[in-house]
Amino acid sequence: QVQLVESGGGLVQAGGSLRLSCTYSQRTFSMSAMNWFRQAPGKEREFVAAINWNGDSTSYADSVKERFTISRENAANTVYLQMNSLKPEDTAVYYCAAGRIRLPNYWGQGTQVTVSS
Repeated sequence: QVQLVESGGGLVQAGGSLRLSCTYSQRTFSMSAMNWFRQAPGKEREFVAAINWNGDSTSYADSVKERFTISRENAANTVYLQMNSLKPEDTAVYYCAAGRIRLPNYWGQGTQVTVSS
């Protein structure tokens, strides 16, 4: 069964940190690139970060560079998004997605991140 499950979202003040987690089906996604996307109210879904299958290559949107870090732990079937120095404009539903970098074809249900000013 294809499954991606996000967790770790919540409410945080501007300048704070959160770490999102996404657990995935080992058999299906252990060799896949993993991505994080987000969608703010009234806006289109946008790319945030991606990591290749073994973790030695990452890619970030310009808006989150130097603040967010993507990593993965294949032994635990988990990909993480460490988010530091959060801003109100980071408020969105964050989605874990698997497939190719920036071109995933499997999606999780999303987790809400709200940053208060």
